Amino acid sequence: MTIVIAVAALALLAAATQLGVVLVQRAFPAQGMMVEVTGDALHVVDIGPREAASPPIVMLHGASSNLEVMRRPLGDRLARNHRVILIDRPGHGWSTRARASDSTPAIQGRMISEALTKLGIERAVVVAHSWSGALGLRLALDDPDRVAGLVLLAPVAYPWKGGVGKYNELIATPVIGPLFAYTITLPLGTVLTGSGARGVFLPQTMPDGFVKDTATPLLLRPREFIANARDLVTLKAAVAEQAPRYGAIKAPLTIITGDADKTVSTDIHSRPLAAAVPHAKLIVLPGTGHMIQNAAPDLVIAEIEAMIGAPYSSAAGA
Repeated sequence: MTIVIAVAALALLAAATQLGVVLVQRAFPAQGMMVEVTGDALHVVDIGPREAASPPIVMLHGASSNLEVMRRPLGDRLARNHRVILIDRPGHGWSTRARASDSTPAIQGRMISEALTKLGIERAVVVAHSWSGALGLRLALDDPDRVAGLVLLAPVAYPWKGGVGKYNELIATPVIGPLFAYTITLPLGTVLTGSGARGVFLPQTMPDGFVKDTATPLLLRPREFIANARDLVTLKAAVAEQAPRYGAIKAPLTIITGDADKTVSTDIHSRPLAAAVPHAKLIVLPGTGHMIQNAAPDLVIAEIEAMIGAPYSSAAGA
């Protein structure tokens, strides 16, 4: 009898999850176009003037998010004067992921390079946050002619002590992970998403409407939740493999991070990276947490403009 009740409860949760997926996807439809790459399709939002003389700006979001996290505070403003390419990483937002193994910066970097080629973009300034710090660095290592410059926000770059949370390890586990993802993740996540997002912003305050404005509920869909967990559990080994090569990076590099970041340690990642890459510029913001693009958008835009070589004034961007 107990087994029957448990199976019935799981069936109800699975049905609720599928209904939730439909509702979430209706609430947050794709905003851009799909670019076919080897094995997958990447969702790309291409905004700003095509005729801009400066190199395009490619923006890459971190874990547990999608391209809207970069578009809201930075992309829309930069697009007034520059071509801006915002990309949902494979498996996130509206991008597909056909293989569980497509979770590393190396593989995702190849897909992004292929997409940029199809968009006719030979060189770009890459702006990357958090998890995608490792991705931006990998692009600069594997496709150096593509990267005109790197602006990294609270980047992950090196291995760290500990793991990435028991729930991510559980969700990334074959069989049992999908069982949880397709039953309880969406109903439970709907309740917990707001508090989880607020924690990433600390000590700053999360902007009003952030969860809705950035389409964060898309993360709760089972296929994306599993992809996000895979990204996180495979990242440590990936950065351990690529970190010894950072000294070979030739592209200009600016790192912006906060000394109060409890998500990605400045001392473990940004400071050693700045020491390893020739001519790197490191900016450490006092009292600032993980969401650099929200905490200091004027500064970030100014540094991107400086990388491009164009003038910038805070008043003009207000």
